[in-house]
Amino acid sequence: MRDFKVIGLMSGSSLDGVDIAYVNFSHDNKRWFFQIVEAGNIPYSSYWKEQLSEAFNKSKEELADLDKEYGRYLGTITKRFIEKYELEPKLIASHGHTIFHRPEEGFTLQIGNGQEIANATGIMTINDFRSEDVSKGGQGAPLVPIGDRHLFAEFPICLNIGGIANVSYEMNGRRIAYDICMANQLLNYLANKLGYDYDNNGQFAKQGKVDKELFDILNDNAYYKQDAPKSLGREFFENVQHKIIDESSLSINDLLATATEHIAHQIVKSTDNLEKSKMLVTGGGAKNNFLIERICSMSKHEIVIPDVMITDFKEALIFAFLGVLKMEGKINVLSSVTGASSDSSSGKTYQVELKVES
Repeated sequence: MRDFKVIGLMSGSSLDGVDIAYVNFSHDNKRWFFQIVEAGNIPYSSYWKEQLSEAFNKSKEELADLDKEYGRYLGTITKRFIEKYELEPKLIASHGHTIFHRPEEGFTLQIGNGQEIANATGIMTINDFRSEDVSKGGQGAPLVPIGDRHLFAEFPICLNIGGIANVSYEMNGRRIAYDICMANQLLNYLANKLGYDYDNNGQFAKQGKVDKELFDILNDNAYYKQDAPKSLGREFFENVQHKIIDESSLSINDLLATATEHIAHQIVKSTDNLEKSKMLVTGGGAKNNFLIERICSMSKHEIVIPDVMITDFKEALIFAFLGVLKMEGKINVLSSVTGASSDSSSGKTYQVELKVES
């Protein structure tokens, strides 16, 4: 049995920080096994929240500088994590942080320079898992389904509720997956108006009332009628929902209640055409009790929320897995999911640069 010790890094659109997971993978020529040995979340400082949230306004030169600075930051926090727990990873796999995602224009950008991470940690690093797929005409997203297939095969449906909610399942021997709707990115934006990073357990949403008119407006978008493959980026929130929310005269609690109902509705609409089965739910939204209650009240599926390690760090775990597959020269991005012309073994590999003494 072959073993791989890997660190996975994930930064999502909800800007709640960097998820780090140190994972032991093993393979017995039939299936993959994993153990999350250590994991943690490094919250963003106000500086990094501002830099990342405003990065889409920066010039090409400014973005190039931010890419390197953010890579050094990721390398520094990863090195501290390794030293704190006395870990021995052979590889770091980093998603980076998405600034632009415009696959219809053949363009996606995740910053967090891989060479800077490798140099800061002294460990081989793989990043940029999306670009190759986009160059083949694919969405470059979602990327998690390859992990759902190999690591969570006992669950016919896998739902992740992060900044964006996405779903993954097998159909006729092919993995199907897509982004459903904005989720925590929308809810957190509203919670910020109350002075909170997020609506803990949906407590404020629960106190509000669903506004039917706003609910209908949020649901009335051509994206929800599109067939997969399809994906969402920050642009959808900035260009569509941001304006709708800001022009509303409703209370924040009513806005949160309506947004929560919208998210639950879209999730159920996207999954209830499937055969009744177990649905694994992970991501920050799995901890939002009110949102989960609303999904459970409408869905025919058995909702399964795993232990906290899987709930919180499934994406970091799977990016570590994507790194292993790339290192082994195996497929890690599925064209059945993204719509690309072919599957890919995607990612860019960076070795540690040797410093030459002058």
